[in-house]
Amino acid sequence: MIARSIAFALLRRIESGQLTVVEDGQRTVFGSGSPQATVLIRSPRVWTALARGGNGLGESYVAGWWDSPDLTAVFEVAACNLHGIDELRRRLTPVREPFQRARSFWVRNTPARSRADISRHYDLGNELFSLMLDETMMYSSAWFADADTSLAEASTAKLDRLCRRLDLGPDDHVVEIGTGWGGFAVHAAARYGCRVTTTTISRAQFEYATERVAAAGLASLVEVRHDDYRDLAGTYDKLVSIEMIEAVDWRELDTFFGVCRRLLEPDGIMGLQAIVIPAHRYERAKNTEDFIKAFIFPGGCLPSLEAITRTSGRTTDLTLTDVDDFGLHYAETLRRWRANLHGRADELAALGLDDRFRRMWDFYLAYCEAAFDEREVSVVQCVLSRPGARVAAPR
Repeated sequence: MIARSIAFALLRRIESGQLTVVEDGQRTVFGSGSPQATVLIRSPRVWTALARGGNGLGESYVAGWWDSPDLTAVFEVAACNLHGIDELRRRLTPVREPFQRARSFWVRNTPARSRADISRHYDLGNELFSLMLDETMMYSSAWFADADTSLAEASTAKLDRLCRRLDLGPDDHVVEIGTGWGGFAVHAAARYGCRVTTTTISRAQFEYATERVAAAGLASLVEVRHDDYRDLAGTYDKLVSIEMIEAVDWRELDTFFGVCRRLLEPDGIMGLQAIVIPAHRYERAKNTEDFIKAFIFPGGCLPSLEAITRTSGRTTDLTLTDVDDFGLHYAETLRRWRANLHGRADELAALGLDDRFRRMWDFYLAYCEAAFDEREVSVVQCVLSRPGARVAAPR
C-alpha cells in the first residue's frame, strides 16, 4: 500500500497526456489530453517493483503483472513527461553518480566482453530475426518514401541513400564494421560494383552472411570476416558502419574513431548510421542502466551527435561533412517489426521462445517506438571525411 501510494503521488504529477490505471475494477485517471494510455494492473506486486526503481517497470511487465491495450501509448505518455523524470534524476545525481561510476569502472568493453555481449543478442538465432525483419535482413532503421512503402523497399532505400552519400563505385574498396546479416555488403557489391570487406563478431551472423554472399555469386567482391574491428588491418577507400556504434562502450569511442581513421586512405570517407540521444542526456546515460541495457543490449551506450563530432574531432582528422536525421522513420520501422512478431506468435512458440521472452521483446520494441515518435531518440546518417577526400557527400 505504501508503494502504491508513492506511485500514485508521482502519477498525479503528469502534466502532458492522460494515463488511466485500472485495478480491481476501479479506474483512476491521471492528467488529461493526448496522448492517452491505459494500464491494467494484474498483480499488486507491480507497485513494489516500481518502488525499487531501476528496471521495475520492464521487469513487472515481463512478469505479467501489468498490461495495456496500447503499450506504445504508455511510453508516449512517459516520454511527454520526461522533464519531470529528468529533474528528479538531476537531484539524485550527486548521490547516485559516485556509485554508478564505481560500478561502470570495472565493466570495460574488451574484445572478449564485446563478443559475449553481442552473442547474447545477435546469436539468439537467425530464425528469430527472420520472423521479425524483412527479406533484406536489415536490423536498422529503414527509410520510407510514403505510407505505402513496404519494409523491404524502405530498407533498400536506406542502403541506397547511404551508398549515394559515399558515391560508391567499382573503383572503391569498402570496409564495413558490423556485418549484420550481410545486407549492406551484398547490396553495395551487387548494385554499385564495389569490393567490400565486412566483419562481425557474431558467429551466427558470420555464418549467415558468408552463405548469403556465396548464394548471390559475390564471393569475388565480398569478404566476410569474423574479427573484432580493432584487429582489422590495411587501408580502404570508404568505411561504413550501420548502427554498430551503439554497441561501443562510451569509454571506447576514442578507440573506435581512431581505428576508423587508421583504416581509411588519406582521401577516404566514412558513412555512419547511428542511433543518437540528445546531448543533455548523454552524460547521465553513460552510467545509467535502463531496460535496454539490462535485458536487450548489454554493454551498449547510445552516443549523442555532439559526442560523435567531439570525439572524432579530438582524436582524428575526420570532419563531419554531411548529416541526415530521420528518427520518425525508425518509429515506423519498429512498428513494422513489432507487427511481424505479433503476426507470427505460433512460429515464435515453435522456436521455443516462451511468453516471458515475447513480452520482453514486445516491451523493447514498443519502448523504442515511442522514444523515436516523441523525438527523445533519433537516428542519423553521417559522412565524416579525411582532409584529402575526393568527393563531397552528394545529397
